[in-house]
Amino acid sequence: MMKEFRAFAVRGNVVDLAVGVIIGGAFGKIVDSLVNDIVMPLISTLLGGRIDFTNLFIVLGTVPENVPRTFDALKKAGIPIFAYGNFITISINFILLAFVIFQMVKIINKIRDEEPKPTPPTPEDIVLLREIRDSLKK
Repeated sequence: MMKEFRAFAVRGNVVDLAVGVIIGGAFGKIVDSLVNDIVMPLISTLLGGRIDFTNLFIVLGTVPENVPRTFDALKKAGIPIFAYGNFITISINFILLAFVIFQMVKIINKIRDEEPKPTPPTPEDIVLLREIRDSLKK
């Protein structure tokens, strides 16, 4: 059983998948930073102010007087909120991630297509026939 497990664990597809998951996690952090640190401030400015979409919410329960009406404070206090702003942020994050991945795949496919494909070797019988033809011409 251990031999089978080891053969499965080191098989190319499993290792490729593990590498993909690790790189995907790191790439997700890059895209999160792109969205939160670059794109969202630009969108907020274009919409006329310093809008932080994560702080757009509707309170669904009663808020005690000692709890500030901020997203983090309400979440920490366990008060139910309808956090549509957080959904907007995550949706924009997804769209940007999908667009970046699309562009990467497009570039990779273009690079693959630019590489000249090696011509397959001519079969031996064709080579012999060409030699005979050339001999007959002489």
